[in-house]
Amino acid sequence: MKLIYDVQDRPPMGETIIFAFQQMIAIMAATLLVPMIMTGFTGGALYFDPAAALCGAGFGTIVYILFTKGKSPVFLGSSFTFLGAYAATLGAGYGYWGVILGIAFAGLVYVVIALIVKFVGSKWVNKILPPIIIGPIVALIGLSLSGTATDWSMNNGGSTYNLLSVLCAIVTFLVIVLVSVRGGKKLKLIPFIIGIGAGYLLALILTLIGIAADSEYMQILSFDSFKAAFSPFKFTSILDYPKFTFLLAIQNPEASHIDGAAVAAIALIFIPIGVVELAQHVADHKNLGNIINKDLISEPGLDRTLLGDGVGSIVGGFFGGAANTTYGESIGCVAITGNASIISIFFAAIGCIVLSFFTPFVALINSIPKCVMGGACIALYGFIAVSGLQMLKKVDLGNNKNLFVVSAILVTGIGGLVLNFGHKEDGSTIIQISTLAVAMIIGIITNLIAHKGKMATGEEIEDEDAGLAAAVEGMEAVVTNSETIIDEPAKVEDKAE
Repeated sequence: MKLIYDVQDRPPMGETIIFAFQQMIAIMAATLLVPMIMTGFTGGALYFDPAAALCGAGFGTIVYILFTKGKSPVFLGSSFTFLGAYAATLGAGYGYWGVILGIAFAGLVYVVIALIVKFVGSKWVNKILPPIIIGPIVALIGLSLSGTATDWSMNNGGSTYNLLSVLCAIVTFLVIVLVSVRGGKKLKLIPFIIGIGAGYLLALILTLIGIAADSEYMQILSFDSFKAAFSPFKFTSILDYPKFTFLLAIQNPEASHIDGAAVAAIALIFIPIGVVELAQHVADHKNLGNIINKDLISEPGLDRTLLGDGVGSIVGGFFGGAANTTYGESIGCVAITGNASIISIFFAAIGCIVLSFFTPFVALINSIPKCVMGGACIALYGFIAVSGLQMLKKVDLGNNKNLFVVSAILVTGIGGLVLNFGHKEDGSTIIQISTLAVAMIIGIITNLIAHKGKMATGEEIEDEDAGLAAAVEGMEAVVTNSETIIDEPAKVEDKAE
């Protein structure tokens, strides 16, 4: 696609700060939500600080930028893929250290695969994950997240449907669309800031009316984050350090019960997830590469992106208690705005670190209604899905062999097929292979079966069709030559006249 700012471009400082802020808003809600869910797993017995997760994501992104030599413009945020692993680890009483150790295991999986790629090369990845596989997988990443966008839009993060929440979501989305397609050159670079701002303003107006009319239904926006920050007012109402997970682990040793058996159990929980996450990592980078017109698997190389993702995740988990991953919201932001400047991503990372210490900012971000973020995510997740479908433009879907592969991935992925192995006494699953990984595995198997043991790209002409194609080309050549011959006398007559 056509970029306004390429990866190595340096926009003016004022624009860079605005672009960085937009990236922060795009990744903020999901990054802050993961630690909130993790705290819920413990019933509040253990606390995972959203501000610490935000800071950890900033540190992890900087690590990623360094490993990838500043050539891959994407932000690393808290991963939802590991929520089941967190639940199992915390439920078993392994506490803070158990989570940190598990994230380290998952990150080391990336490091090991990166070393294999370094010495063996990455061609095997392209063979295993050709366009016919990676296209629908990327589409699935967007489609699988769509439920979150619509749920937030309808229920505002709760369990009760609210038509006014839908209104705020739609207004947010439509403002983003209007700014993106009809705004001026500068405005087109910040559609999310304007769209989310418009949705927030509408939610605020409705909430103030609801308070005046004593109507709980109209109170879309919650002021709880501001009350917690400023009531009572103290120094920490302005500046406060995040409650880093490693500090909580040191301060509360009784919260973690780790022994040799626990280490083995944690490894079994996290390592399989780290392995299957390879598919999403490759899909994200092929998608991003397609957007910025560069092959990131070749340069900076899959080994470097894996190292950046793995080590960045370990660093993020150490500080914020949540494993990090390349964020689809960040990629979608690059696609919609046409701004791929790595400086914007770097400033976004620095901003997350600095602002995680700034209490009013954290309170403001936490106050953004989920329905407003849901409206923004409709655009973000939609762009991810369409980017995957664009990878299929050269795949011959008129061929049933290819159609079976794509349909198998989409149906099993959208349908939510997972593989569960083992159950604990409380009925929870010991190991779960995620939907995305299962869809990828089924797609690879189907591709091999449909194409007689060959990992086809979906773009080739089948052997049995090659003769027909050659015959058609030959006939077209004969017809063309015949038309040329027939036209020659006419040309002679024209000259005679």
